[in-house]
Amino acid sequence: MSAPLLSIIILAAMFLIATLLPINMGALAFVGAFLLGAVFLGMETDEIIAEFPGGLFLTLVGVTYLFAIAQNNGTIDLLVNGAVKLVRNRVALIPWVMFFITAVITAVGALGPAAVAIMAPVALGFAARHKISPLLMGMMVVHGAQAGGFSPIAVYGVIVNRIVGDSGFESSPLALFLASFIFNLLIAVVLFVVLGGRSLLSSRIGGFVEEAAEARFNASPGMRRADVAYKGTGSGTYGPRDPAGDGTVATKTREDRISQPATIIGLISLAVIALGFSVDVGFVAITVAVILALISPKAQSGAVNKIAWSTVLLICGMLTFVGVLQAAGTIEYVSDGVASLGAPLLAALLICYIGAVVSAFASSTAILAALIPLAIPFLETGAVSAVGVVAALAVSSTVVDVSPFSTNGALVLANAPEGTDKERFYKQILGYGGIVVVAGPLIAWLVLVVPGWL
Repeated sequence: MSAPLLSIIILAAMFLIATLLPINMGALAFVGAFLLGAVFLGMETDEIIAEFPGGLFLTLVGVTYLFAIAQNNGTIDLLVNGAVKLVRNRVALIPWVMFFITAVITAVGALGPAAVAIMAPVALGFAARHKISPLLMGMMVVHGAQAGGFSPIAVYGVIVNRIVGDSGFESSPLALFLASFIFNLLIAVVLFVVLGGRSLLSSRIGGFVEEAAEARFNASPGMRRADVAYKGTGSGTYGPRDPAGDGTVATKTREDRISQPATIIGLISLAVIALGFSVDVGFVAITVAVILALISPKAQSGAVNKIAWSTVLLICGMLTFVGVLQAAGTIEYVSDGVASLGAPLLAALLICYIGAVVSAFASSTAILAALIPLAIPFLETGAVSAVGVVAALAVSSTVVDVSPFSTNGALVLANAPEGTDKERFYKQILGYGGIVVVAGPLIAWLVLVVPGWL
């Protein structure tokens, strides 16, 4: 059996095992890299280890560490409360608050599931309280996470741009980000119209800001520890609330008052320095995180444990395995097979559908790490827009995270409020996920690849 064919079988086995069993695919990928490289290809272990993506490891650790500190010290809660105060009692704007806040959280470096885990309880709690479609609220959160997920400093964006950049191929971080943002924004508009958003335009509620604070207080450990839950008055002034119900009042410490503004400044600095001066995102993120830890030692307590270690293992393992795939000639083998179809546009559509279908059941991050390197040699033919295909593949592989079998979709289902018919809600998410899997890649291909404008 040829090395490329054997490597494809190993890759398929890895996806199957990771789907059926609770085993991190990154760990499987390291084992696969060792078996394929050392046993079948005769590579030295040093050669295999050389494929380990050290720079990406630092970036993933840095941005998730920084986000963990921001969550610990209540900065994320501050962002949520500040946003909901702006809409006052306009019910129709609640879904959009959820969309844009989740987008901001992922755009500054949080993983999509982490952002959804923070926002889903709040969104679905509002949905139940104010008779808003839970499917609308849940999917607005998921699509918001995907909308911000490909910013140049977000985890998805860093992964895709690093893979494309390391290949020496043309890339456009801004085009990738805007493609995902606009694509998910338009889906959100359609959802808002179809799922009853227009009927909310004339609705008003009282105490929206207070309910938002209450929901965040109940949903977020960071709020319980670091921030103040507020009780509103008609004049718009706010006082501290009694969170325990025992007569004690939650107040901000001096450290909290310093760390939250410092965190906001740190996040802005990350974007300015990394993007404006082309400094490595990983080094900037971890530097900002350490400075915040020095300013507020309590806020960084436990933050290291909240680093997305499972994702770090997943990505680093997959990219190490992809490096061994290149040594085995698998990249060229698959690329030649796709090119042999004789229809570049059809080949691009096929790649998008492969990414969407597999990602609906497996890790989107793993799919991006595996498929983009396989597509790059095919793109070098110049028959289709490389930037367009990469953007379409990125969108296709992540927009399907609405599936109840994916982490994001499962989080929405798990946070269904009391009184919700969970079986019906599951079928709604499943049906919507099926529509996205079928239509998403086709629309992404029609918009981003066929015109050739990227």
